[in-house]
Amino acid sequence: MASLITQVKSKLFIRSSQKSMHALDGAYASLLRGRSLDFEDLRPYEFGDQVRDIDWRATARHGEPLIKRTKATRKHTVLFLVDSGRGMKALAEDERSKRDLVVLLTGALGYLTVRHGDDFSVVYGDSARVRRLATGSSEGALEHALRTVSAAIDSSTDAGERDALLRYTARNVARRMIVVLITDEAPMTSETEPLLRRLTVQHDVLWLTVRDADPVVRPGSGGTHRRDVDSGWAIPDFVHGDAEVMAELEADEAAHTARRDAALRRLEITHAEFGAQTAAVPTLLTMLNRRSHARS
Repeated sequence: MASLITQVKSKLFIRSSQKSMHALDGAYASLLRGRSLDFEDLRPYEFGDQVRDIDWRATARHGEPLIKRTKATRKHTVLFLVDSGRGMKALAEDERSKRDLVVLLTGALGYLTVRHGDDFSVVYGDSARVRRLATGSSEGALEHALRTVSAAIDSSTDAGERDALLRYTARNVARRMIVVLITDEAPMTSETEPLLRRLTVQHDVLWLTVRDADPVVRPGSGGTHRRDVDSGWAIPDFVHGDAEVMAELEADEAAHTARRDAALRRLEITHAEFGAQTAAVPTLLTMLNRRSHARS
């Protein structure tokens, strides 16, 4: 099997004059709290760096913006909570596997974590079982984690269980971490918000939603007909393109989305939606920048 990290790295660069890796580095670094004031060195300003990190005296002397880097007082740990239920075998909005998008999101943020010298861990599971991988800080450990998550999704015969991941973390993870939940569009339950509230007391929480392909194919979309992953039921051909059915589905989705977004706003949890692999990195950058600016 080809290296999953290599595949992730190939998508960390946007085809434009600006390479996204520098911007993502700056946005990720700005998330970390507890940075020390111990000077380490200076480096040229890169797109995505925070203005507050510019050393203005050194900038004036050298004639170009320079960033002051300090030595971190401690390592941080990013904890990925990954829904590996059978629902992740379905298609994302771009008609490609949700599993591959999950691997890309975990791999991109995991690579940033390793690149910055921080630790990461992964909690994954479905309604039958939740498991945790040992903490790692190397590309080798990240490759193992990505392969484990991918294999877990492929082999899962049970439904996803977001609340089980949250309960596990609330009960078993005491040390402060940056918690990244990677889940799908399943509606929040009555237990979800209380669990999130409990987690936000101890941890910094981010919520990443992997969007599903439309269950009903729109006229002229070029998509394929659908089969429900959970039940195996094939959606009848006559339903596809039906305006009334599509309107009802959109209204139901809008209601669930509004409820979720309202809860995340109340808890001040950063959130982003991901529907296509090609847009994943720009969306990550936007999310990280929005979060870092909100905390400035």
